[in-house]
Amino acid sequence: MANPLEAELHYPFGDTLPDIGRVLEVAPGVMWLRMPLPFALDHINLWLLADGGGDGDGDSKGWTIVDCGVANEATREAWMRVFETGLRGLPVKRVLVTHMHPDHIGLADWLCARWDCRLWISATDWNAARMSSQATTGFGGEGAARFFAGHGLVDPEALAKVRARSNYYASMVPGVPPRFRRLMDGMIVRIGGRDWRCIAGYGHAPEHMALHCAELGVLISGDMVLPRISTNVSVIDIEPEADPLPLYLRSLDALRSLPESTLVLPSHGKPFNGLHTRIRQLHDHHAERLRELLAACGVSPLSAADALPVLFKRTLDLHQTTFAMGEAIAHLHALAGQGLLQPRPGADGVLRFSAA
Repeated sequence: MANPLEAELHYPFGDTLPDIGRVLEVAPGVMWLRMPLPFALDHINLWLLADGGGDGDGDSKGWTIVDCGVANEATREAWMRVFETGLRGLPVKRVLVTHMHPDHIGLADWLCARWDCRLWISATDWNAARMSSQATTGFGGEGAARFFAGHGLVDPEALAKVRARSNYYASMVPGVPPRFRRLMDGMIVRIGGRDWRCIAGYGHAPEHMALHCAELGVLISGDMVLPRISTNVSVIDIEPEADPLPLYLRSLDALRSLPESTLVLPSHGKPFNGLHTRIRQLHDHHAERLRELLAACGVSPLSAADALPVLFKRTLDLHQTTFAMGEAIAHLHALAGQGLLQPRPGADGVLRFSAA
């Protein structure tokens, strides 16, 4: 189904997409790749940056990889085709990961070992990835099932499937490089003779790093700004009282200082111009969801599971339901944080939110 908001954005490459295992240049020295994902969201955009070295990595020419894809055979095979046809005979100098979600860091360990290079990532997300790859949290298993049950997901089949996903994260991120180089907000990474500034974002991941090159007018936005869908902002079981939505919206506002004409390179969807327009659209989207949720809770107290049909108008599979539950809790927490809703545990152990 067409999204009318897309008409407000400009897609400079139209419907042109790079074939799997191939690269497409979108700015001088910036190559676009697409890799398959085993979800309803069936692709991730990855980036190759022509790299002359620097930052302690020497001056020889090569490439910086930005984000990796999940660890599966299809993605490894696609990368091997890129190595054969897209690197121009030059090595990979470093692997830079925007954040710790499996589609972004999944193959980092394989890539770093394959090219004997360093992983660059925020310390927060490196630690979160290491923890999650060794003991799944927030993505499946008993803890996640209890958390969702306490927020009203009581369907036995759904909960059994969540419990069964105890190895969910590690299945897509079997290893994380044991050493890394830390990215921090405002840090300048010199890549291919150009400065790329790290911009930290919160709410979607612990400490997401977008990259902006003022010289090229390019923002590698990761998952912080997507053109067609709204970024998932969730509460998970290991931080059950979190209030991530205000963090995400403030992080969006921090990107307003960049020009509207910036070429945004998102992790999902197509490269686009119209950064300020998209930020406004995302603010409007969440404001509308919050209004709808507040009105519904004013009629009767709602759990997060009760709120799913209020926030999501389509049928959800299990993968989508777990993300949707986290997002529903995030919106309920945002309203409670503003003093507009009051959480109250029921006799059945389910937390429900009513008008304050």
